[in-house]
Amino acid sequence: MLTRLLKNPRFWLAMAIGVSLLLCLLTPLKGIFDRSLLINTLQQRGNAAVYLFVIIYTIATVLGIPATIFTVAGGAVFGLIWGTLWSVVGATLGAIGAFWVARYLLRDWAKRRFGHHKALVSFNQAVIDKPLPFVLAVRFAPISPFNIVNFLFGLTPIEGYHYTIGTFFGIIPGTIAYTWLGVTGDAAWQGGDSLPFFLALGFLTLLSLLPILVKRLGVRD
Repeated sequence: MLTRLLKNPRFWLAMAIGVSLLLCLLTPLKGIFDRSLLINTLQQRGNAAVYLFVIIYTIATVLGIPATIFTVAGGAVFGLIWGTLWSVVGATLGAIGAFWVARYLLRDWAKRRFGHHKALVSFNQAVIDKPLPFVLAVRFAPISPFNIVNFLFGLTPIEGYHYTIGTFFGIIPGTIAYTWLGVTGDAAWQGGDSLPFFLALGFLTLLSLLPILVKRLGVRD
């Protein structure tokens, strides 16, 4: 039984994720969850900050670690335009990695275990009917569980290019909102004009509520 377990790629995947999470929670690496420390570290890296930021963002996303704090920090360090771009790049690369991990290591097991589950069947059917529009719709809402969705799409028959294009463009509005919060948050915290911060917060709230409003209007029609 032990030999079979050691040959199972899902075992090593679980071990890798578990060890990575422990390192992030119990070692100095936990500093990546400290927004102020993360910002200071990036600011001290000069031109290398971009590469470090994208690499950290990508790895965290592959491991399923919520990366919102990185998006906010990216806004504080790189500004609205470049912060949004680097966050979108890091999130998309991480989402692609998580997608292929799920497809090659978890898909067969998930089909055997949950293949007939109503939610997964509906998700698969939506992917088959309108792959790109469906990815864009799912990614558009900032409240959707980004990391879970990455793995969930890997369990479907969607083509990689539909998933990649839909993810890249679909997360742009939400990334702008979180990056904007990072840009304006520091100024508001230091006693500056707080109006831009509340505008950014309002924009994020609107994006989060928009899919619900559209769905309700569609039901009424």
